Formats: sequence, C-alpha cells, structure tokens
Amino acid sequence: MKIVTWNCNGAFRRKFEHISKLNADIYIIQECEDPNQSNHSGYMEWSSNYLWIGDSKNKGLGIFAKPEIEITALDWPNTYRDHSVKYFLPCVVNKEFQLLGVWAHSNKSPNFGYIGQFWKYLQTNFELFDKIIIAGDFNSNAIWDEWDRWWNHTDVLNSLQEKGIVSLYHLTRGEEQGKEITPTFFLQKKPGEPYHIDYFFASKHFHSPRQFHIEPHEKWIRISDHVPLVLKT
Repeated sequence: MKIVTWNCNGAFRRKFEHISKLNADIYIIQECEDPNQSNHSGYMEWSSNYLWIGDSKNKGLGIFAKPEIEITALDWPNTYRDHSVKYFLPCVVNKEFQLLGVWAHSNKSPNFGYIGQFWKYLQTNFELFDKIIIAGDFNSNAIWDEWDRWWNHTDVLNSLQEKGIVSLYHLTRGEEQGKEITPTFFLQKKPGEPYHIDYFFASKHFHSPRQFHIEPHEKWIRISDHVPLVLKT
C-alpha cells in the first residue's frame, strides 16, 4: 500500500491532480477544503472516499483513499483536561491497521502549540495505539527543543518509542533528529529557509518499508511550501 502525506498550502481543489500523479492508495492532506462543501465538481468526484475535519470549510485535514479501500473513522477523544486539541484524524484502514493523520496546529496556545498539541493528544489516546502509522505536518523539530519543557519534540519521540513507534525517515536514512539532510518545508517557499517538520511515524510492523522518500522541492515549490512524503509498505 502506498501512502502520501502533504501539506498542500491551501486551495487543494486546484492541486489534487498534481498529487494524484503519485498514484497513492491513501493521501493525508493538510490545509485542504472540505469536499462536501466544495463547488468544484472535479475535486468532489476525486474525493468520493474520504474523512475530513476542520474549523473552516476552506482549510482542514483530510484523508482520501481509493474507492476500494475502507477507511473507518475512530472515535478517539481530542480533549485533554477540558482543552480541545487539533488537528488529529484517526481511522482504521481495511480493518488491518490504524492510521492517524496529523496537522499540528498552534491552536492559539501560548505554551502548548504544535508539538504541545500532539503531546496532549498522546496523554489521552496513547494507550489506544496499536499497529499504527502516524503521518502529517507536525510543525516541529528537535532543533526547537526547550530544556524546561517536558513535552518538547524529543520527549514526544521518546514516548512514542516506548511502543516501538519511530520516524521512518530517520530509521531508513540513519540520520539524527534535528540533523536532517532533506527538508520537507520551505518557509515562504524560500530555498534558503528549509526545515524538516513533516513525518511518517510507524510501529514495528512497518519498520521495513518497501519504499520511503521525500519528493524533490523543485517539483513542488511552485504550488506549496511543503513537499510530499511517500511511503510504500
């Protein structure tokens, strides 16, 4: 099975044909429109089998699958101590494995934005993780760790590792967290502002992928500040 995650940088109705050329079975797309509220007939037809969450019909998190693939939403809570976190979209694929789509948001939180949102989500749902793939835009990297925060990027990675869940990029490349050679995001689409903030994390069942790569930024920089990550299990 081929899975792609990509932050499309909005206006996905005008970009879905580009990502379709990767011929994936499942696409996890950040900053996309709700197909159910779109007037774009081509986008609506392409997204006939999908899950979506968001606060605005114009920008949310979606999981799109080929018609023959079953994606069943999981009713996992998105609150931690009465605080709602976003955006996290869990489902089961073909009754075989869990898939968690991520678009880590600031959520107007001065202390728990981005990786802090994911940390809170873990506190509520970590015990539910089993055979799982977690993928998306985490807006986070070990280079931004702060020593006095117990929920920084490295702390979250250590928690995931307790269940054998690791970053497939770092596993397959042998690179250290915070010292990534290949970026996934270019601030304001500037080649001189590269960062690695998008990830595929996976449990031990997926630690020997048939293929894993990051698409070249030259191919995508015109339409998004992020590049797609591609996993073939």
